[in-house]
Amino acid sequence: MKALAHRRRASLAMTALVAVPLAAGLAACGQNGGGGGGPAPDVSVRDASAAPRPERATAVAPMPRSMPTGLRIPSAGVDARDMLRLGLDADRELQVPPVGQADEPGWWTGSPTPGQRGAAVVVAHYDTARGPALMRNIAEVHTGDTIEVPREDGRTATFEVREIQQVNKKDFPTHKVYAQTDRPTLRLVTCGGPVVGGHRSDNIILYADLVHH
Repeated sequence: MKALAHRRRASLAMTALVAVPLAAGLAACGQNGGGGGGPAPDVSVRDASAAPRPERATAVAPMPRSMPTGLRIPSAGVDARDMLRLGLDADRELQVPPVGQADEPGWWTGSPTPGQRGAAVVVAHYDTARGPALMRNIAEVHTGDTIEVPREDGRTATFEVREIQQVNKKDFPTHKVYAQTDRPTLRLVTCGGPVVGGHRSDNIILYADLVHH
């Protein structure tokens, strides 16, 4: 009976882990349905990955919970001084920043705060109907580059990009993006590819590990 109870608890834990990610796909990022200054040029990046650095990952302790207040990506010229709070919409898909705030990133409140143990999820536009947005220079980001997230506690969580992936939105790697990790990590999701039906066809995802705080 004890073994059965243990398996049941494990099954329920796995269900809880998977249920939220499966309800949190990212669809309507990079809306370009006419008007404004028009979309940015189509963008594609080469998938790339670098081996994690165990000596750095294990040496950096998780940070306590503290709300993110901005986003800096030097290689992409990103220096945002605010961070929106994002939830799920009526279709159980992850919200994106409003078109009028396309130069501001958003943090999914269902994920850890950046620097905490687990996978913090941040979303930002590549472009909108009004033109290029915060992640307009996503193609300039490479593995080994840093992503800095200032926090309300006055500290900054610094991550190093370990993997870059571009994928059609129909094949969005839900579990890979949202599943929790045993160390502090960051997933930054934006859009890329051509405009199809008024939206970018692809998502570009940066996977990064905490290396300093």
